[in-house]
Amino acid sequence: MALRVPQSNGPQLFKEGYKNLQGLEEVIFRNIQATKEMSEITRTSFGPNGRNKMVVNHLEKLFVTNDAATIIRELEVVHPAAKLLVMASQQQEAEAGDGTNYVIIFASELLQRAESLLRMGLHPSEIARGYELALKEALRALEALAAEEVREWTDPAQVLKAVRSAIASKQYGQEDVLGKLVAEAVVATMPRGDASRFNVDNVRVVK
Repeated sequence: MALRVPQSNGPQLFKEGYKNLQGLEEVIFRNIQATKEMSEITRTSFGPNGRNKMVVNHLEKLFVTNDAATIIRELEVVHPAAKLLVMASQQQEAEAGDGTNYVIIFASELLQRAESLLRMGLHPSEIARGYELALKEALRALEALAAEEVREWTDPAQVLKAVRSAIASKQYGQEDVLGKLVAEAVVATMPRGDASRFNVDNVRVVK
Protein backbone atom coordinates (compact mmCIF):
# COMPACT_ATOMS: atom_id res chain seq x y z
CA MET A 1 0.00 0.00 0.00
CA ALA A 2 1.41 3.40 -1.00
CA LEU A 3 2.16 5.96 1.69
CA ARG A 4 -0.17 8.94 1.51
CA VAL A 5 1.75 12.24 1.46
CA PRO A 6 -0.30 15.22 2.72
CA GLN A 7 -0.57 18.28 0.51
CA SER A 8 1.21 21.44 1.69
CA ASN A 9 -2.04 23.39 1.88
CA GLY A 10 -4.09 20.64 3.47
CA PRO A 11 -5.66 21.06 6.91
CA GLN A 12 -4.03 17.86 8.14
CA LEU A 13 -0.67 19.67 8.57
CA PHE A 14 -1.89 22.17 11.15
CA LYS A 15 -3.94 22.28 14.31
CA GLU A 16 -7.62 23.10 14.16
CA GLY A 17 -8.25 26.83 13.91
CA TYR A 18 -5.13 27.72 11.91
CA LYS A 19 -5.09 30.63 9.45
CA ASN A 20 -3.24 30.88 6.15
CA LEU A 21 -2.33 34.49 5.31
CA GLN A 22 -0.55 35.83 2.25
CA GLY A 23 0.14 39.13 0.57
CA LEU A 24 1.26 42.50 1.91
CA GLU A 25 -2.03 43.60 3.42
CA GLU A 26 -2.82 40.33 5.19
CA VAL A 27 0.62 39.56 6.63
CA ILE A 28 2.44 42.84 7.35
CA PHE A 29 -0.60 44.77 8.51
CA ARG A 30 -1.63 41.95 10.85
CA ASN A 31 1.89 41.90 12.30
CA ILE A 32 1.68 45.65 12.92
CA GLN A 33 -1.70 45.17 14.56
CA ALA A 34 -0.21 42.50 16.86
CA THR A 35 2.59 44.85 17.99
CA LYS A 36 0.02 47.61 18.59
CA GLU A 37 -2.01 45.34 20.83
CA MET A 38 1.18 44.35 22.66
CA SER A 39 2.06 47.98 23.35
CA GLU A 40 -1.49 48.74 24.55
CA ILE A 41 -0.95 46.29 27.42
CA THR A 42 2.02 48.19 28.88
CA ARG A 43 1.38 51.72 27.55
CA THR A 44 -0.88 52.74 30.46
CA SER A 45 1.85 51.73 32.95
CA PHE A 46 4.38 54.14 31.42
CA GLY A 47 5.92 56.84 33.58
CA PRO A 48 5.82 57.64 37.30
CA ASN A 49 2.03 58.04 37.24
CA GLY A 50 1.40 54.84 35.27
CA ARG A 51 -1.32 52.45 36.35
CA ASN A 52 -0.68 49.16 38.09
CA LYS A 53 -1.60 45.93 36.34
CA MET A 54 -2.91 42.77 37.96
CA VAL A 55 -1.25 39.80 36.28
CA VAL A 56 -2.05 36.14 37.00
CA ASN A 57 0.59 33.82 35.52
CA HIS A 58 0.33 30.16 34.51
CA LEU A 59 1.07 29.10 38.11
CA GLU A 60 -1.92 31.15 39.34
CA LYS A 61 0.48 33.54 41.08
CA LEU A 62 -0.80 37.10 41.37
CA PHE A 63 1.33 40.15 40.51
CA VAL A 64 0.31 43.79 40.98
CA THR A 65 2.91 45.96 39.28
CA ASN A 66 3.51 48.78 36.81
CA ASP A 67 6.92 47.43 35.80
CA ALA A 68 6.78 46.48 32.11
CA ALA A 69 9.65 44.01 32.48
CA THR A 70 7.67 42.05 35.08
CA ILE A 71 4.44 42.22 33.07
CA ILE A 72 5.86 40.87 29.81
CA ARG A 73 7.93 38.27 31.67
CA GLU A 74 4.72 36.75 33.00
CA LEU A 75 2.79 36.98 29.71
CA GLU A 76 2.75 34.05 27.30
CA VAL A 77 3.24 35.78 23.96
CA VAL A 78 2.90 33.49 20.92
CA HIS A 79 2.69 35.92 17.99
CA PRO A 80 6.09 36.15 16.21
CA ALA A 81 5.99 39.93 15.70
CA ALA A 82 4.96 40.57 19.30
CA LYS A 83 7.69 38.18 20.45
CA LEU A 84 10.26 40.40 18.74
CA LEU A 85 9.10 43.32 20.87
CA VAL A 86 9.36 41.16 23.98
CA MET A 87 12.90 40.11 23.04
CA ALA A 88 13.92 43.74 22.40
CA SER A 89 12.47 44.77 25.75
CA GLN A 90 14.28 41.94 27.55
CA GLN A 91 17.55 42.96 25.90
CA GLN A 92 17.01 46.53 27.10
CA GLU A 93 16.40 45.18 30.62
CA ALA A 94 19.63 43.18 30.48
CA GLU A 95 21.72 46.06 29.12
CA ALA A 96 20.36 49.05 31.04
CA GLY A 97 17.92 47.73 33.64
CA ASP A 98 15.37 50.39 32.67
CA GLY A 99 13.38 51.64 29.68
CA THR A 100 11.66 48.33 28.87
CA ASN A 101 8.24 49.93 28.47
CA TYR A 102 9.68 52.71 26.30
CA VAL A 103 11.20 50.16 23.90
CA ILE A 104 7.84 48.45 23.36
CA ILE A 105 5.90 51.70 22.93
CA PHE A 106 8.49 53.30 20.64
CA ALA A 107 8.85 50.23 18.40
CA SER A 108 5.09 49.91 18.11
CA GLU A 109 4.73 53.58 17.15
CA LEU A 110 7.41 53.25 14.47
CA LEU A 111 5.55 50.29 12.97
CA GLN A 112 2.22 52.11 13.09
CA ARG A 113 3.77 55.08 11.27
CA ALA A 114 5.19 52.64 8.74
CA GLU A 115 1.69 51.30 8.10
CA SER A 116 0.54 54.57 6.53
CA LEU A 117 3.68 54.61 4.36
CA LEU A 118 2.95 51.06 3.21
CA ARG A 119 -0.57 52.07 2.23
CA MET A 120 0.94 54.91 0.18
CA GLY A 121 2.86 52.31 -1.83
CA LEU A 122 6.35 52.40 -0.33
CA HIS A 123 8.26 49.11 -0.12
CA PRO A 124 9.19 47.79 3.36
CA SER A 125 12.91 47.92 2.48
CA GLU A 126 12.59 51.62 1.60
CA ILE A 127 10.92 52.33 4.96
CA ALA A 128 13.62 50.36 6.81
CA ARG A 129 16.33 52.34 5.00
CA GLY A 130 14.60 55.58 5.98
CA TYR A 131 14.50 54.52 9.63
CA GLU A 132 18.22 53.70 9.48
CA LEU A 133 18.97 57.20 8.21
CA ALA A 134 16.75 58.66 10.95
CA LEU A 135 18.64 56.60 13.55
CA LYS A 136 21.99 58.04 12.45
CA GLU A 137 20.61 61.57 12.54
CA ALA A 138 19.03 61.02 15.98
CA LEU A 139 22.29 59.67 17.44
CA ARG A 140 24.14 62.70 16.05
CA ALA A 141 21.58 65.12 17.54
CA LEU A 142 21.58 63.40 20.94
CA GLU A 143 25.23 64.26 21.50
CA ALA A 144 24.32 67.96 21.55
CA LEU A 145 21.28 67.51 23.82
CA ALA A 146 23.06 66.14 26.93
CA ALA A 147 21.78 67.91 30.05
CA GLU A 148 24.09 66.22 32.59
CA GLU A 149 27.35 64.34 32.33
CA VAL A 150 28.94 62.03 34.90
CA ARG A 151 32.64 62.84 34.96
CA GLU A 152 33.75 61.05 38.13
CA TRP A 153 32.27 57.62 38.89
CA THR A 154 33.77 57.52 42.39
CA ASP A 155 31.72 60.53 43.51
CA PRO A 156 28.22 59.58 44.82
CA ALA A 157 26.87 63.01 43.89
CA GLN A 158 27.92 62.45 40.28
CA VAL A 159 26.52 58.90 40.18
CA LEU A 160 23.22 60.20 41.57
CA LYS A 161 22.70 62.11 38.31
CA ALA A 162 22.64 58.80 36.42
CA VAL A 163 20.38 56.80 38.76
CA ARG A 164 17.91 59.47 39.91
CA SER A 165 15.62 59.41 36.86
CA ALA A 166 15.46 55.60 36.80
CA ILE A 167 14.43 55.50 40.47
CA ALA A 168 11.90 58.32 39.99
CA SER A 169 10.03 56.22 37.40
CA LYS A 170 9.35 53.54 40.04
CA GLN A 171 9.38 55.43 43.36
CA TYR A 172 8.25 58.95 42.48
CA GLY A 173 8.89 61.40 45.32
CA GLN A 174 11.49 59.16 46.96
CA GLU A 175 14.17 59.44 44.28
CA ASP A 176 16.42 61.75 46.32
CA VAL A 177 16.48 59.52 49.40
CA LEU A 178 16.73 56.20 47.57
CA GLY A 179 18.99 57.62 44.86
CA LYS A 180 21.57 58.68 47.44
CA LEU A 181 21.60 55.18 48.97
CA VAL A 182 21.91 53.52 45.55
CA ALA A 183 24.70 55.90 44.50
CA GLU A 184 26.65 55.13 47.67
CA ALA A 185 26.22 51.38 47.11
CA VAL A 186 27.38 51.70 43.50
CA VAL A 187 30.48 53.68 44.45
CA ALA A 188 31.32 51.22 47.25
CA THR A 189 31.30 48.27 44.81
CA MET A 190 32.82 50.10 41.82
CA PRO A 191 36.07 48.53 40.53
CA ARG A 192 38.87 51.01 41.08
CA GLY A 193 40.15 52.63 37.92
CA ASP A 194 37.67 51.07 35.45
CA ALA A 195 33.98 51.93 35.74
CA SER A 196 33.16 49.77 32.69
CA ARG A 197 33.84 46.63 34.74
CA PHE A 198 31.06 47.41 37.23
CA ASN A 199 28.82 44.39 37.89
CA VAL A 200 25.18 45.03 38.83
CA ASP A 201 25.12 41.80 40.88
CA ASN A 202 27.58 43.36 43.31
CA VAL A 203 24.73 45.48 44.68
CA ARG A 204 22.30 43.39 46.73
CA VAL A 205 18.92 44.38 48.11
CA VAL A 206 17.91 42.94 51.49
CA LYS A 207 14.39 43.48 52.76
